[in-house]
Amino acid sequence: MTSTIHLLIKGKVQGVYYRGAAKEMATTLLLTGWIKNTTRGDVEATVTGDSEALQQFIKWCRQGPPEAVVTDVLVSPMPDTFFSDFSIVRL
Repeated sequence: MTSTIHLLIKGKVQGVYYRGAAKEMATTLLLTGWIKNTTRGDVEATVTGDSEALQQFIKWCRQGPPEAVVTDVLVSPMPDTFFSDFSIVRL
């Protein structure tokens, strides 16, 4: 079953290749959506895909790439949204 979630990832998640690594993971898991840095130093994403793949992505987000120090991942369900791919949004 396909669903859409919103993620807010907190901690040392900017300047550590978090968005690029997340895009690679999302592509591997066949997820679509977007990810971006926020002005407050967090990373925000909206992701659509298979429920099991989303759970794997959330688990990955709690760890992130090697240089990241993730302190919290807030997950919120969203209305299903269609995206053609997974992209990095630049501020």
